[in-house]
Amino acid sequence: MAMIIKNNMPAKNTLNQLDKNDKALAKSLKKVASGMKINSAADDASGYAISEKMRVQIQGLDQDYDNTQTGASLLKVASGGLQSSVDVLRTLKQKAIDAANDTNTDADRATIQKEIDQAIDQLDENAEVTYNGKTLIDGSHNNEVYQPGTRTTFTNESLDPATSSLDAITDLKDFAGRSLGIMSDSKIEISTVYQGRTVTRTLDPVGTEVLADMINHARPVPATPPAMVSIIGGNDYIGLDRVNNEVRTASGNVAMNITAADAGVDHQLSGVTFKVVNSNGTLNRTANDVLNNFSETIRAQDPSPDNAFVFHIGTKANQSLKIGFEDMRSYALGLRTAAGKTISVLTQQDASAAINVFDNALAKVLNQQTEVGSVLSRMDYTGDNITTASENTQASESVIRDADMAKEMTAYTKNNVLKQASQSMLAQANQNSSSVLSLLQ
Repeated sequence: MAMIIKNNMPAKNTLNQLDKNDKALAKSLKKVASGMKINSAADDASGYAISEKMRVQIQGLDQDYDNTQTGASLLKVASGGLQSSVDVLRTLKQKAIDAANDTNTDADRATIQKEIDQAIDQLDENAEVTYNGKTLIDGSHNNEVYQPGTRTTFTNESLDPATSSLDAITDLKDFAGRSLGIMSDSKIEISTVYQGRTVTRTLDPVGTEVLADMINHARPVPATPPAMVSIIGGNDYIGLDRVNNEVRTASGNVAMNITAADAGVDHQLSGVTFKVVNSNGTLNRTANDVLNNFSETIRAQDPSPDNAFVFHIGTKANQSLKIGFEDMRSYALGLRTAAGKTISVLTQQDASAAINVFDNALAKVLNQQTEVGSVLSRMDYTGDNITTASENTQASESVIRDADMAKEMTAYTKNNVLKQASQSMLAQANQNSSSVLSLLQ
């Protein structure tokens, strides 16, 4: 081998290897120190990109879980307010049943009326329950209601499906085709609660009047009828809901519908009660049971924009749950007039009519509470699903990015030994070139 001094190739080769070993040692040291085998895109470009996307996904899922928890908290506050209203309405019905009993004097009913007034005030306080400054069940966060709003509709499917509005009252039959036993010399008292006030009118005698005539007597103000009957042969149509979708009977049969003539809360019907009295003064229980078997199929609501609550529970746009809260104030439940006067139980007839009104109000509140409960239940499932997804995504990210410490320590030890060996060999290479000096002496 030629003895040269200008280019010490063994030293250069050793230096190059020392640099490589030094870089490898630095990488091993960084992996051991950080606990990750991928610390930057330079370590593994594709693995880095994939793991970063997973980290974004994990952070999003964690925030989704927080959203479900805060959303559930809001719903629990609303549910608490609704439950309190249910308790109040149960008490109200109890008081109305008490007032409907003629063992009470007028003074007794006046005392019961005071209790009812206070309980109805409590309903308004319940409707003002708030979460983070947002009032929940006062109607301010309702779903969209199209113009001109919805009309109160009570539906009775207990009559013979072949019944029409032109049938004589004396010919009325129940669903099984059995006569209601209404005689021409009977009388019918119709109590209607409209705009929170009770009006009772009497059809006496029944005579040859038809069903439509009986419903006409449910109008509190004859000149401005707030109610009408809609019985159309062979048609199960009831009315339009808040977004103008058709509502039809559950059975698919014709039903007797009592519908408010105008839309909105100001024109709502709170309840209609029929009392058939035989000529000898006894009650026709069969006819009363059938004629009073109404349920509120469409609730009166004013037009409103879409202010429903939206709970974002996904990592992408529009992955959310939505719920609107209807108006649970006493006026919207039909228990108070626009002027603030509460529903009356001061007479036996008023108290009897109030029982149906409280039943209808209770149905409204329970319907809302059922919706809240179903969303709460879904929130629980969603939270569990998010937790599982976050855990699995974290495990996948760990496989890509986390370092195997035993493996990395082995690599670190190897690179450390190689670096020290390279340093020793570089010193040896430099020492070998100095032997040329002996030729120059």
